[in-house]
Amino acid sequence: MARSEQEILEGLAEIVNEETGLEAEEVQMDKSFTEDLDIDSLSMMTIVVNAEDKFGVRIPDDEVKNLTHVKDAVSYIANNQG
Repeated sequence: MARSEQEILEGLAEIVNEETGLEAEEVQMDKSFTEDLDIDSLSMMTIVVNAEDKFGVRIPDDEVKNLTHVKDAVSYIANNQG
């Protein structure tokens, strides 16, 4: 069953929290992973791998560079769910 964008956002926030210790409430659609949330490339790759597992999607490495904001990741996952 496809998840809503809100469910994806909440799941992504949990993953970010586990990886970085950031409060889940800070992970909002308009936030930039690097600028606002201060997530480095190594943490971002871990978040991507965990998101792939959690949501059952494949996020190619060349697509990761396009996921600059939380909304980009949520949209990608929403549009590529199985």
